[in-house]
Amino acid sequence: MRIIEIFHSVQGEGPWTGLRTSFVRTARCNLRCTWCDTTYSFGPGTERTVPSILREVRGHRTKYACLTGGEPLLQREAPELLRALSSRGIRTVVETGGSLDITPMLGIGEVIVSVDVKCPGSKMQAHNRWENLPLLRDTDVVKFVIGDRADYLYARRVVQKHPLPQVVFQPVWGTDAGRLADWVLSDRLDVRVMVQEHKVLWGDVPGR
Repeated sequence: MRIIEIFHSVQGEGPWTGLRTSFVRTARCNLRCTWCDTTYSFGPGTERTVPSILREVRGHRTKYACLTGGEPLLQREAPELLRALSSRGIRTVVETGGSLDITPMLGIGEVIVSVDVKCPGSKMQAHNRWENLPLLRDTDVVKFVIGDRADYLYARRVVQKHPLPQVVFQPVWGTDAGRLADWVLSDRLDVRVMVQEHKVLWGDVPGR
């Protein structure tokens, strides 16, 4: 696998926010979201074997892992790594940009799939793979990164149109999170409004 970094931190997004987690960030991404905060992951990274990644993750002594990117679904070894983590009792969330088929990630024990639906502000909404949404299980997550009112209205339409599992509305870092929460409250949407906790704790610092 092509890896940018492996690090030990607190999960800042999604259903396991606040939990001590081992992160595996893969290299390369097929999208270019305007608000991307991990552009350093676009490079080739370093070739690592699954056993070497597993050893480093186990060294963090965590119950949770996060396979992120870049775009982890570009890595053909990703299912192998997930199965290896699962076999050792490590629960993993896979964070994907939502443009690629999630089928290879399903059916692996102890795995949650977090799928982005790209809003217009990202300039990547044409790449949303809508076929993924009916495949999601109750334990999976759909995330919308929202920068403005147009993004919010787009996300609201998707939520109202598609049966979805857990839904997260996450403000683009630096925008008004309270304003987003007010919109959700006004429309009485059953979604979770969540900021990026790791940035609240440490700022916009790579590897945290």
